[in-house]
Amino acid sequence: MDSNVAVIGLGAMGLPMAARLAERFTVRGFDIAPERLALAAERGVAPAATAAEAAAGAGAVLVAVRTGEQLDDLLFGANGLAGHLAPGAVVILTSTVGTDGIAATAARLAEHGARLVDAPLSGGPVRAGEGDLLIVVGAEPEALQQARPVLEQLASTLTVVGDKAGDGQALKTVNQLLCGVHIAAAAEALALADALGLDRERTLAALTAGAADSFMLGNRGPRALQAYDDGGAEVLSRLDIFVKDLGIVGRAARNAHLAAPVAAAAEQLFLLGEAQGLGALDDSAVIRVVAPERRDGKGA
Repeated sequence: MDSNVAVIGLGAMGLPMAARLAERFTVRGFDIAPERLALAAERGVAPAATAAEAAAGAGAVLVAVRTGEQLDDLLFGANGLAGHLAPGAVVILTSTVGTDGIAATAARLAEHGARLVDAPLSGGPVRAGEGDLLIVVGAEPEALQQARPVLEQLASTLTVVGDKAGDGQALKTVNQLLCGVHIAAAAEALALADALGLDRERTLAALTAGAADSFMLGNRGPRALQAYDDGGAEVLSRLDIFVKDLGIVGRAARNAHLAAPVAAAAEQLFLLGEAQGLGALDDSAVIRVVAPERRDGKGA
């Protein structure tokens, strides 16, 4: 693979991924926020004035946007990236945007001589910087072969789920159903423990040592206990990300004519949190939707 890699979108995940890739590749990055470009430069990533400048001559273009609409505008908008890609380049989509339109996006990129590697990921910013992400991939074998060095630099677990773009998004949708439900369930459980007068830390320790444990309980539980502190927990994954992701889950389930009542209930909790102004907080702050105050009376 060409040693030149572009990273478009230097947000919470894009920046640490770009820095990790810069340990092995020549990386150019672009973001609309000048402060993110400055941070990227401090971490070995060459800042570019435009997305097209970042992608020029790159064999792989990693895209870290938030929504399908942003992806479409980035690639095919008025100043679309598709027309500036190097011949044979692969576009690596790391975002969770759902399956809608992914096949059409791949087809449009093919018209420009590029291929789409559908590679949504999980793990958070810290693990992104350490190359410890879980990445699920849907891509044609040749495109995957070209993108594999980049993906392996970022992932500790790389799972190929299918040979077409959209397969990765499908599995990530299933993953986000469970993650959203587990975070909401952890919040309810810890709020109930608090309401029953149990010690919060001891309760969490007991739950994570037994059959009720889950990754999300162990990971989000301590942060949920910080949700009432001034400023709340450190934001590792915004609450409104799960508004987006559970919305994707709901649409996928409806399109498949499948009932998903537990996911729908979890989605309502995150929507309520967003409506209450918690959207920019860590997603563990959903506990404040269930219990606005702790038993000691400290408010949210």
